[in-house]
Amino acid sequence: MQNLKMWHNISCSKSNSAKCYLDDNGIKIQTRNYLLNPPNKSEIKEVLEKLNLSIKDIIRDSEKLYFDLDIKNINDDELLLEILEKNPILIQRPILIGEKKAFIVRPPLKI
Repeated sequence: MQNLKMWHNISCSKSNSAKCYLDDNGIKIQTRNYLLNPPNKSEIKEVLEKLNLSIKDIIRDSEKLYFDLDIKNINDDELLLEILEKNPILIQRPILIGEKKAFIVRPPLKI
């Protein structure tokens, strides 16, 4: 079985549900509390490639910070990467990352 990692927020019910599902089914993963250990820009880029998504696709538009920073009107990917690196709360969760692919497991049944 491949090495699986999950960007996890222990305060998020969807993230906890996904982790419980994986644990209950004996699927071993490395969890990363990405709020305490934020990914850097290159890690975010790598995950975007594995997700096959654009950066705006992984930004949580329900966060107050999204509106405060007026992210809707930012079209510079490098600037968005910097914002996510400094404000990981804006990253969708949980993200399950494999060797070649990644998935936003929201809802957890997507696993």
